[in-house]
Amino acid sequence: MSPSKASEHTWVGAIDLGTTGVRFALFDHGARCVASAYRPIPIDTPQPGWVEQDPDGMLAATRAVVFDVLSQDSRFSRGLTAVGIANQRETVIAWDRQTGRPLHPALVWQDRRTAARCDELRNSEDAARLREKTGLSIDPYFSATKMEWLLHHVPGLRDRTTDGSALLGTVDAWLLWQLTGVHATDDTNASRTMLYNIDRGGWDDDLLQLFGVPSACLPTIRPSLSTFGTIPPEFTTGTEVPVTAILGDQQAALLGQGLTAAGEAQVTWGTGAFLLMNTGSQRAMSQAGLLTTVARTQADAAACYALEGSVFVAGAAMQWLRDGLGLLADVGEAERLAQSVDSTDGVVFVPALTGLGAPHWDAEARGLLIGLTRGTQREHIIRAALEAIAYQTHDVVRAMETDASTRIAALHVGGGAARNDFLCQFQSDLLGVPVVRPADLETTARGAAYATGIGSGFWRGTEEIRYLSIEDRRFEPAMAASTRDRLLHRWNRAIERAKGWEADDR
Repeated sequence: MSPSKASEHTWVGAIDLGTTGVRFALFDHGARCVASAYRPIPIDTPQPGWVEQDPDGMLAATRAVVFDVLSQDSRFSRGLTAVGIANQRETVIAWDRQTGRPLHPALVWQDRRTAARCDELRNSEDAARLREKTGLSIDPYFSATKMEWLLHHVPGLRDRTTDGSALLGTVDAWLLWQLTGVHATDDTNASRTMLYNIDRGGWDDDLLQLFGVPSACLPTIRPSLSTFGTIPPEFTTGTEVPVTAILGDQQAALLGQGLTAAGEAQVTWGTGAFLLMNTGSQRAMSQAGLLTTVARTQADAAACYALEGSVFVAGAAMQWLRDGLGLLADVGEAERLAQSVDSTDGVVFVPALTGLGAPHWDAEARGLLIGLTRGTQREHIIRAALEAIAYQTHDVVRAMETDASTRIAALHVGGGAARNDFLCQFQSDLLGVPVVRPADLETTARGAAYATGIGSGFWRGTEEIRYLSIEDRRFEPAMAASTRDRLLHRWNRAIERAKGWEADDR
């Protein structure tokens, strides 16, 4: 199918506001990225298990990358037809309605300060109701307990959210407010809060009451592919531009890979590892610790759902080896060092630095490095960290296949770590299926562009964008089954030792 016809000098823009940085990219009708810019965003860890960011810093970095791109060519601002937003999910921000200024640092999705509250909820009579209504596991990862914490700890916030003078929202709602003055979110982000009824598709009054979150402070929920507001000319250095799509970053990555058919799956290896399987219009309820989430919504169309497994630490483990332990000068050298040894020499690394996500969901787990001997070298530890990304992804894939009663034919990969050939090959070996790497690894930004392009009529629909993504390389499995079984057995032993570490110490 050929792309829709339009002027060759028109583009759609994608803002990808992630955890460690923000990117703005322009795409033409052939889905080619014609310009992009990136700025890092600092993360603060004021206490063990606490992870925060400066909302004003997020906004400043976003403004900077938009300016960086649009100032490259005067045609860019004139030809920018629509903008889409993809964002780190579950992160919560509180801000003043009048001034727009944040009232507390953002509580990042990795933040674990509400672990005790989640333990209490898991052991309460509300646990089954939460799971049934939201499709989510009870975990500090999600937004509801973060909002509850802010309401208890920021002076005056509860009263201000009740009368609507203070607002709460995830990163997309915060950014949209700053860009357009509209307080809205989409179904994909709302479905990650633990306040959203996934069957009815809206905020749930019982859940709002359970967590004490006033409805007056929450954003209006709109379809993912719809018009949310208009960005003024001073932000785009040109004319007014509509925001015609919002997606959580992992839902954007699924669309960015062109995986619009049920049964197709992809993983984004970024700060964490997030694996989504498209389940189409069917909402699958997991029995294996996975999440039911909204993949995207569109007016006058059935919602598209997905199964998701979320791993908290993937690429972040490599950053920790670099910044925390000094074992790497640059993350880019990890592949060469890992391939300089034949194996990990028995070393296993469980990167539970902020607990374990799917399919284990253990907030009390902690990182574990085991199998060390006098012969252990840094290369063995670096290889073990890369292998850990693949092991965690393997666990989620197998759980997902059990829930969906199907086997994936291939795993599509994206994110920065997908550049690593060693990791892609090891993943293919563990799963026994091909691993497919796209030419454009920035699948989240691409997905935001696809969404806004469909939402604005730039492209005709999901069937058109399936043909726009280009494959870079396909990794085929080559490991003997006996080797794979031995490695997985050792990994499973290490996982069990990492679980419950903090709980055992109390």
